[in-house]
Amino acid sequence: MKEYAADKIRNVALVGHGGSGKTSLVEALLHVAGHTTRMGRIEDGNTVSDFDEEEIRRRISLYTSVVPIEFQESKINFFDTPGFPDFVGEVKSALHVADAAIVLVDSVAGVEVGTELTWQYCDEYKLPRFVLIAKMDRDNASFQQALASAQTLTMAKLVPVQLPWGERQGFKGIIDLCAMKASPGAGKETVEIPADLKAAAEEARVALVEAAAEGEDALLEKYLGGQELSPEEVERGFRKVVLAGTHVPVFVVASTAGNGLEPILRAVLQLFPSPAEGAPRVAQGKSGEELLPAADGGPLGALVWKTTADPFVGRMSYFRVHSGVMRSDSRVWNSKKSVEERVGTLHIPHGKEQIAIAAVHAGDIASVAKLSATATGDTLCEKAHPLNFSLPSFPQALYSVAVSPKTQADAAKISPTLTRLCDEDMTLAWHNEPSTTQTILQGMGDQHIDVAIRRAEAKFQVGLSVEVPRVPYRETITKSNSAQYRHKKQTGGAGQFGEVHLRVEPLAEGDFEFENEVFGGAVSNSYMPAIEKGVRSVMQRGVIAGFPVGAVKVAITDGKEHPVDSKPIAFEVAGREAFKLAVQGAGPVLLEPIMNVRIVVPEANMGDVMGDLNTRRARVQGMESERGKSIITAAVPQAEIQRYATDLRSITGGRGFFSMEFSHYEHVPSHVAQTVIAARQKELTGEETEE
Repeated sequence: MKEYAADKIRNVALVGHGGSGKTSLVEALLHVAGHTTRMGRIEDGNTVSDFDEEEIRRRISLYTSVVPIEFQESKINFFDTPGFPDFVGEVKSALHVADAAIVLVDSVAGVEVGTELTWQYCDEYKLPRFVLIAKMDRDNASFQQALASAQTLTMAKLVPVQLPWGERQGFKGIIDLCAMKASPGAGKETVEIPADLKAAAEEARVALVEAAAEGEDALLEKYLGGQELSPEEVERGFRKVVLAGTHVPVFVVASTAGNGLEPILRAVLQLFPSPAEGAPRVAQGKSGEELLPAADGGPLGALVWKTTADPFVGRMSYFRVHSGVMRSDSRVWNSKKSVEERVGTLHIPHGKEQIAIAAVHAGDIASVAKLSATATGDTLCEKAHPLNFSLPSFPQALYSVAVSPKTQADAAKISPTLTRLCDEDMTLAWHNEPSTTQTILQGMGDQHIDVAIRRAEAKFQVGLSVEVPRVPYRETITKSNSAQYRHKKQTGGAGQFGEVHLRVEPLAEGDFEFENEVFGGAVSNSYMPAIEKGVRSVMQRGVIAGFPVGAVKVAITDGKEHPVDSKPIAFEVAGREAFKLAVQGAGPVLLEPIMNVRIVVPEANMGDVMGDLNTRRARVQGMESERGKSIITAAVPQAEIQRYATDLRSITGGRGFFSMEFSHYEHVPSHVAQTVIAARQKELTGEETEE
């Protein structure tokens, strides 16, 4: 594959609901452009863009793959993105480095939840886009119904640029409203429009010309003056309204039948911007913000937008060159990590295939293997001219599982494996939860987590078991109390002696405070660290239910020591036992984490969602409506919302979504606390028995 300058490149993300036909479209476009001798099929597991073992097994896209197509002396980088909502991180990463998007709408199902979400993301990045009504050869396909459904997505005007030549089994090709010609099959040749479609085509052509006239004042004056716009003027004016986002062109296709394909490639080159025409990218430089147009002559600036980890190839970094030229066998500066990286051979990704290339120009997408320190979100630049590009904002994890190694051999590899999985996917995260001593893996949903666990096993040979995480409850006290404990041990020879008097009281701010209020030297200062160590060990293990204790002030008020038998260990034991006694009489209570939740659902599901929230001890903070959607904000105990991603999807048929973040800790109601304490004590007893 040859090198392309910025004005000859288009970066286009294919987005839409799962099953809307993105992967099949890529396969068909590759075939019509002459890149493949036969079209692959999802059912056969031989498509170019879905090459991962798990993608082939599930028959859905799980990762964004880059498939470049050379057409009319230009290169179009297509990003085939997943449609299932759990894999939103892959979609947002692709849109962040794309210059335009094609939103696929199923001709039978119309707009679905994935279509709505990806349209919002395209709005977020202000991307010009097409609507492509796909699968026009399906039974029950309806162009008009799908078009009406798509119009509900946006206030912009949807303008058909093509009409279908027949529908369902009778779909033959497309009617091109720009050229006013019909194109059978793949669209490589044109014929006259059939007589029975002439009137509909002329009517739709009027709407297209009106939209084009709005692109320039001069064109609008000419059109309103009753003059005809030339084909060149229509194309020029229409391109301007598409780039401005006020109008969205609509196309039709039947990918697997091979109908209507070449006009899509032509339209991408005619209507979508090249990187050279796009808005300059904003980067943080030495002296503040810099605007970098996609030009080879600018300083080198490349954003790593995706990373894959493979046990055989190693780490593969995918990047977009926003400015300058990246060359094979060179050295670049990672400004985020402040390290120099040696770049080996650069590659143009083509599905799973990697095509070696000498240089990558501004605006293009490429990959490089085995960078030592570089991860997703890092910027590669010149050391003398450091730059930093921002990453998109990714949604917070909504679904958590506790993971544990299946074997002793897996235990040694669990941390590096989880880290590598999270390097690949910015919506995955993991941490060790100290209060429950569990390793927690967080993602966007059950499918997302399941794919990650399978990937750990297939790619990194690490077996992981999963279970519902324990809620990180905490313990605290509600009033002051004093207690004392004497530790005395005589076993022949040197004994142990230590007596500690202490007071505990609730702490308004902070987690723990330790004070020495002993006067007159009843207990030496040298024993205070041992007493504090004993107190902290109990705080970690808990008093009433085995959960960490917090928001407590401990004051040592008195005590006794022995000139011979007193040792730090004796005061550690005395401090530990005195603290337990004090807490038990200080009104101990259980605290639970409360999450702030924002739920967006169709208005028709509002009642069901509210009813469900009431069963979860939720406190609704507010409700509002926005464009046919209901938005609910509520405070919900974490214990009640651990599997809400799955439950909400079930209640709303997949059309509802939510975000949540930790808010604060709150007292657990007594009837709930009794159940939690009983379950926890049973659990701890079981653990002791196993030991």
